[in-house]
Amino acid sequence: MLKFVIAGAASLALVGAAVAADLPRPQPVVQTAPVGKYPVGKTPVGKYPIGKAPAPAPLVTKG
Repeated sequence: MLKFVIAGAASLALVGAAVAADLPRPQPVVQTAPVGKYPVGKTPVGKYPIGKAPAPAPLVTKG
């Protein structure tokens, strides 16, 4: 009798897991990218030296 109870509980657990796997889930909304809105050529790429400090201002003394 105990074997039947264990087998029934195991089968109910498997059926419950299978039913839960079939439940629908909300899918993420696909957003289309805007066409022609990317700022091509607007960044200052190559205009400044990379890794170098800016040149210091000339030292001006009165006298």
